[in-house]
Amino acid sequence: MTKHRLFWPAAVLAALLLANVVFTPDFFAIRIKDGHLYGSLIDILHFGAPLILVALGMTLVIATSGIDLSVGSTVAIAGALACLHISGAADPASPGTVFGAVAIALAVALVLGVVNGVLVAGVGVQPIIATLILMVAGRGVAQLVTDGQIVTVTSEPYKLIGGGYWLTMPFAILLAGAVVLLTSLLTRRTALGLLLESVGGNPVASRLVGIRAMGLIALVYVFSALCAAVAGLMISSNVSSADGNNAGLWIELDAILAVVVGGTALTGGRFSLRGTVIGALIIQTLSTTVYTIGIPPETTLVFKAFVVIAVCLIQSPAFRAKAARRRARTGRGTRPRPVMPENTEVGA
Repeated sequence: MTKHRLFWPAAVLAALLLANVVFTPDFFAIRIKDGHLYGSLIDILHFGAPLILVALGMTLVIATSGIDLSVGSTVAIAGALACLHISGAADPASPGTVFGAVAIALAVALVLGVVNGVLVAGVGVQPIIATLILMVAGRGVAQLVTDGQIVTVTSEPYKLIGGGYWLTMPFAILLAGAVVLLTSLLTRRTALGLLLESVGGNPVASRLVGIRAMGLIALVYVFSALCAAVAGLMISSNVSSADGNNAGLWIELDAILAVVVGGTALTGGRFSLRGTVIGALIIQTLSTTVYTIGIPPETTLVFKAFVVIAVCLIQSPAFRAKAARRRARTGRGTRPRPVMPENTEVGA
């Protein structure tokens, strides 16, 4: 069982959850209030939903041996456009207004994903450079949209996306779960997942067997941008405002960490959607743990970095094998070296 690639990420997640019981005895308690589920576990899923979506798109990009650093800017742009549209509408609470805001955000995200895909697949720009351009410029675009201000909205239909409840559960959890399920069906019940792994594992061989790698690579960047846009809608909806400067800041790094912790290699090829979800939950649980045990804010990122390094080492087969060999040598002890007689010549 320990050889399964999801064993160690799942074990780390379980250990983090159990560690919280020491500081919060009722950590696993789930209660119903006003027909809604509440509890620490629900909060982890709720606040981790945007990261799950961003990491999901990042997984498919990394599967093709790429990277998308622009997801944080896409999060900010989507939230800014949606909130700006709602705040300027005659009836912000109208479902039609909210639908229009969501459509605008997703349409712009689609364009941004196409731009990334064309730069990487069509022009041949390295993924880290192509997406870094939008990472820098996109944050500026988000601030231009909001005019450098925090745009606040009051709209119950829009609040539902990231802060509302449906069927007793936070709607963000249900939405993220639906996207994960749909992505899993498309990549594991069809040939799409195998094609993506082929492009990421060996692009030359994929081209020789007739796989249209350019279209697949462009597709994953579009999907990543759409996932980031939905995450941006969740984040801005949850706080009823859009902050072009801070919304989605560094979420691209958390998404990459979630993908790596979940067992997907940055070199491309095989990927694991379940591992990515577990990795995202590890990152969110770690953030919750930091606040629960009262670690000073100035050392939060350092603590988070050490834990992530430990997680990566624990699930590394090479590291575990080296540690096992060292323990074996220590257990056997040092064997005494044979003592040769004084008059014995070497090689005699």
